Amino acid sequence: MTRRPALLGLADNPALPEALLIRLAGDREAARALARRSGILPDPVVEVMLGHRDDRVLYLLGPHLVSAAMLARIADHPDPAVRDARAGLFRDFTERGVTTGIDDLEEAYGRSRSTLAGDPDHRIRAAVAETWWDRPADVQAALLADPVPAVRSAAARHRRPGVPPELWAACLTDPATRAHVAAYADLTTDRAMELATDPEHDVRTAVARNPTLSAEAVTVLTADPHPFVRGSIWLHRLVDEATRDRLLAQLADEAKAGDITANVALNWSFAEPEWLLDEPVATRLAYVDSPHVVFRRVLARSRDLPAPAWRRLDHDHDLLVRWYAAMRPDAPPALLLRLYRDHGDDDRQLASLRKHPDFPWAALRALADDPQPRVRALALADPDLPADLVARLAGDAATAVRRAAAEHHGLDPTVLAAMLTDEDDDVVRAAAANPRLPVASMHRIVDSAGL
Repeated sequence: MTRRPALLGLADNPALPEALLIRLAGDREAARALARRSGILPDPVVEVMLGHRDDRVLYLLGPHLVSAAMLARIADHPDPAVRDARAGLFRDFTERGVTTGIDDLEEAYGRSRSTLAGDPDHRIRAAVAETWWDRPADVQAALLADPVPAVRSAAARHRRPGVPPELWAACLTDPATRAHVAAYADLTTDRAMELATDPEHDVRTAVARNPTLSAEAVTVLTADPHPFVRGSIWLHRLVDEATRDRLLAQLADEAKAGDITANVALNWSFAEPEWLLDEPVATRLAYVDSPHVVFRRVLARSRDLPAPAWRRLDHDHDLLVRWYAAMRPDAPPALLLRLYRDHGDDDRQLASLRKHPDFPWAALRALADDPQPRVRALALADPDLPADLVARLAGDAATAVRRAAAEHHGLDPTVLAAMLTDEDDDVVRAAAANPRLPVASMHRIVDSAGL
């Protein structure tokens, strides 16, 4: 019997011939892996997958994976477990208030999104409001005027499509939408004070992020008893540094004393002072040495700072500050390489660094001789790495390096086939998934599985 990692790796291999795909689909676990592929599967493969009657497979057989003809056959399937598996899941999500996607809703109910926006079931209308982000203005207005509070709340919750200015006043008087709009609506002095003293802390927390707050409202909010409110207002542009320090010290003391909400407000907030990006350069430069890292992070997203400021940010002790700074168009290639080499463990950072137009691809091959396995593996991101160097890394003592080599499309097919006997399952699976794997090796894997 073949090792399972090789079989499952084949399920991810985009070069697997259709005849082998059909045989592979006969294995339940492999069928589950096939259901997570990208691209349309051949109809005969889907037919075999249906035979497992496996919910974990049936739920995934949607338009992104199955042809229109096969979708029609599934919709008319005599077995309701097959026919209704995917649509039933999305309908159940809707009834439970679990967010899906607007395409999934249309598929589940067999109707257009514009029709679903006026469905008699308020749960469906709320689901549309949560997921149809580019809905027309008339649909948004209807959802914001819906008789059910949950629908109005869902319609106002996200900044896409947002609430148009002409509806701000109405939404600020509606308990279902007030907190969602309070963060960005233009406020009069009276309305700002009204919201700053609202009995609901979520409304006060939201309005604390509003850039149009009056100074009087800011003063009220800095004295708010709820940690979430103070955890938002300390970032406001009208709060001075001394007040910021005082508010953060308060929250730290409360968190140390065991206040969970204070701990969350202090350590789990993702709010940033976006207003800083709209300030003149001279104002922004005052934050280069801010003791509050969130201000330095926003500052590093600027694109018009003078060279001395960039040098400070490029050597900031916070990784995100250095990363944001490196995304500027004229970031030095040496800086990009240093960040990639020293902190290339985060997939998001890796992807963004490699997309930079000045990323020094040619310098990656020098990393192949680094004493750290993690760094040697990073060298394999270069698609043009010489084949002999890829082959050498394929025999590296470190598992992480061999796995990265097994994924490289420049690896010699003979070396790749040999990696199917690697002692590490992840390496084997990566080798089996590589499109350069010889077809003969693919056949051996499927044959030895008895499929």
